[in-house]
Amino acid sequence: MHTESTTIVIIGAGQAGGWAARTLREEGFAGRVVLIGDEAHPPYERPPLSKAVLAGEATPESVHLLDAAAIAALSIDWLASARVASIDRNARQLMLADASAIRYDKLILCTGGRARELDVPGAGLPGVHTLRTIDDAQRLGPALKRDARVAVVGGGWIGLEVAATARQRGAAVTVIETMQRLCERSVPQALSAYLQALHAAQGVEVLLGAAVTSFVPAASGGLDVMLSDGRSIPSDAVVVGIGLVPNDELARAAGLECDGGVLVDAQCRTSDPDIFAAGDVAVARNSWADRRLRLESWQNAQEQGIAAARSALGRDIHYDPLPWFWSDQHGTNLQIYGVPSPSHQMVVRGDPETGSFVFFYLDGERLVAALGGNAARDLRFARRLIERRTQVRAQDLADPGVSLAKL
Repeated sequence: MHTESTTIVIIGAGQAGGWAARTLREEGFAGRVVLIGDEAHPPYERPPLSKAVLAGEATPESVHLLDAAAIAALSIDWLASARVASIDRNARQLMLADASAIRYDKLILCTGGRARELDVPGAGLPGVHTLRTIDDAQRLGPALKRDARVAVVGGGWIGLEVAATARQRGAAVTVIETMQRLCERSVPQALSAYLQALHAAQGVEVLLGAAVTSFVPAASGGLDVMLSDGRSIPSDAVVVGIGLVPNDELARAAGLECDGGVLVDAQCRTSDPDIFAAGDVAVARNSWADRRLRLESWQNAQEQGIAAARSALGRDIHYDPLPWFWSDQHGTNLQIYGVPSPSHQMVVRGDPETGSFVFFYLDGERLVAALGGNAARDLRFARRLIERRTQVRAQDLADPGVSLAKL
C-alpha cells in the first residue's frame, strides 16, 4: 500500500527515468517522487542527438521529454547536476556526493550508460569527441562544417549516424572500423553489405579491419589518426563511437546482481525486491532472443521505464518486449524487429538497390525477425506476424504481390 508518506526515488534522469517519473503520477501515486540526474538538462530523448540536433535542424530543448514546468506540475523533486555516491540498502537510503542523504521506500535505477572510450595515446586531445549527451552534441556540431575532414572511429549505429549527419553537412568523412564489416556485432551480413554500399554511394570512405593506435596533433592543425598498418588519416575532428559502458557501478557497490548491467526479472526487479532497474543499464532475459539482453533502444528506454514504475507500485507486470531498433541514415529509415541469427533462413522482399526492401528471417515456417529500409508498412505487418507467431511460407514473404496484411 503506497501512501503520501511513501518515497520513490529514481536515479537517472534520462528517457527511462523521465518516463518512470511521469508514469508514477499517471498511475495515481500520491507520495514523494525524487528524480536525480547528473546532467543539468531535464529528461530528454537521445536519438535526435546524432541526427537533427547534430545537424543543427533541431534545438536541444526540442528533445526534452519533460521541461521544468511539466516537472513542477507533476510535483516531482528534480535534482539536477547531482550525483549519487552510494546506496545503503539496509537503511534504504542514498548518499549524494554533496554528503546529503535521501530515504527511499522503492528505488528505480535508470543510470543508463556512458560512451566507451578508446584507450590509445591522444584520446583525450581537443578535437576527439564522443556523442552521448546534449552537451556532447553542442560541442561536436560546430566541427561538422562544410569541407571539414571528419574521422569516425567505429562502424556501429552511432558512428554511422554521425557519419551520415556529417556528410549531410558537407564534411569529408572516413569511417574506421576494426571489424571486417559494419555493425558486425548486431546485424547479419546482408545488412552490413547494404550499409557499406549506402555510405559509399554518399561519398563516405569506409575502412574495415582498421585499428586506431593513436591520435597525434598535426603540424597544420587538426589531428592525424594513426592506424596499426602505418596509415595516417588527417582530420579536423574525430568522433569515437565504439559502444556503451553501462553505469552499473552504484548497483555493484550496493551488492546487487550485475552482469554487463543490472540484472532484472520480468517485473523489472533487481536482486533486491525494493529496487528496480530500466533502460540502457538493465539486463533481462528476453524470450524472443532466448537469452539475456541489454537493450539499447528508444523503445526500451521508454517502455521499460514505464514498466518499472508500474512494478514499483505493485502492478502486475511481465515485461518481455520484441526488440525493436531504428536508425535514419542518408535519407533511409532502417528498422529491425526481433533478433536475426545465422541459423535462420533469410528471405528478401524488394530490392536493396532501390532503397526499399525487407530481409525476413524464418525459423521453419515461423517468422522470427525482420529488418529493412524504407519499408515501414511491410515491417509493421512483419512485427504482427512475429508477435502472433503466425506460420508463413517463404515464397509468400518474397512475393511483393502477396499482401503481408492478408498473411
